[in-house]
Amino acid sequence: MSASFHSPANHPRFNRRFALQAGSIGLLGLGSNHLAALRQARAAESGGAAGIRARSVIYIFLSGGLGQHDSFDMKPHAPAEVRGEFKPISTNTPGLQICEHLPLLSQRSHLWALCRSLSHPSNDHSAGHHIMLTGRTMLPPGFNPSVPMPTDWPAIAAIAGGVTKPRNNLPPAVVLPEKLIHYSRRVIPGQFAGLMGARRDPWFIESSPYNGLAYGAYPEYEFDHQDRPNTPLRSSFQAPNLTLPEGFGNNRLSNRLELLGHIDRQRADLEHEAGIESFDRYRQGAISLLTDSRIRDAIDVTRAPIDQQERYGKNSFGWSLLMARRLVEAGVNLVQVNLGNNETWDTHGEMFPHLKDKLFPPTDRALAALLDDLFDSGLLDSTLIVMAGEFGRTPKVTHLPQHYKLPGRDHWGAVQSVFFAGGGVKGGNVVGSTDKIGAYPAANPQKPENMAATIYDSLGLPDTTAWFDETNRPNHIYYGDPISGLM
Repeated sequence: MSASFHSPANHPRFNRRFALQAGSIGLLGLGSNHLAALRQARAAESGGAAGIRARSVIYIFLSGGLGQHDSFDMKPHAPAEVRGEFKPISTNTPGLQICEHLPLLSQRSHLWALCRSLSHPSNDHSAGHHIMLTGRTMLPPGFNPSVPMPTDWPAIAAIAGGVTKPRNNLPPAVVLPEKLIHYSRRVIPGQFAGLMGARRDPWFIESSPYNGLAYGAYPEYEFDHQDRPNTPLRSSFQAPNLTLPEGFGNNRLSNRLELLGHIDRQRADLEHEAGIESFDRYRQGAISLLTDSRIRDAIDVTRAPIDQQERYGKNSFGWSLLMARRLVEAGVNLVQVNLGNNETWDTHGEMFPHLKDKLFPPTDRALAALLDDLFDSGLLDSTLIVMAGEFGRTPKVTHLPQHYKLPGRDHWGAVQSVFFAGGGVKGGNVVGSTDKIGAYPAANPQKPENMAATIYDSLGLPDTTAWFDETNRPNHIYYGDPISGLM
């Protein structure tokens, strides 16, 4: 887990005594910037007044962009070049149909809803990522599609981490299982804190660090969209590869056992050097909680019971959503799950076999298991699930023979379908619609700002909520209203 994408060379280095004086509780990303909120942790741990269950969000991000025609907004009566190869199937909700290759979700339509009319103006990957990860349509001054900038708008995850109260001494917001990095090694903008400052970057759990050139979705079915030969593929999902927080270096720890040994040694040093009695109970709680086996188990999902792993899928999609479910149960307010890296869902070519064989099966399985788990545990009512990409796909199927053997669809920011579940969402509900060929909103158009407002509202944040910069100037987080009719 790391607090920032920045090079460790750019960070000041502190000795242990300075860290102690600064009130360091940052063994796993809980830096001194979280201290004020941790002082309020006792009230937050119980979920607030009268024991009301605190609300959470799981934001599932499909890097590359899911085609609306081939998933949740099918056009079976459109011409062949629009409707594509897939057929719709009925769901448990009368009149609601989705793709035939999402059968498990179709059986659970009473638990989820759709917004079919979310629109923004960009067809560019980097801009689209920034727009949908920050919930801001207008790009910031100085936006650079090739590198995150300190002037970028803050990610939704960063804002949630900055304005919600931590519970159980855990970070309020987490991103997993890896940062979004293009195969060219370009780090995708929009996923960090930007204007809020690098110290407020989300807490990244890097369990599936991208180390190849493939657009791989998960270990069982790694693939390359362009069928390039000799592409190195990832071989497995792993226990989180953790890094120390800013100011304590950024040395990559090779495995879980080494991490635990490091924590135990640092804890012993802290107790010996300063005396455990010098720490207030919140700091003691943070240290003890981070060394508690229950927290380690929450993120070490490859050691979960086999039947649980099989329900979600023993692959990075399944493990990621299982980890998200465990973190929500443990007390994390917002978990962003990147289902696929390196623009995995960018289906310009070989789209239909890639979706049918490699992308839809693990998504359908893992998301259905997540819905079942949250429903059975009573957490679904208090946990909003949102699933979106950076844009949709073009109405017409295209074929670029110089790059692909089989056809696909290109980038299309004008409309996409966004999946919602839990958190008070009215199951079987559809907000908005598109025209006959799925090109533009036809009714009730929505913007990324409305999606972001829905997330913030679901977290219980009033529309007056703001984060404060170094000059104590408020920066309000709402730039639109929550999607009307969704709940």
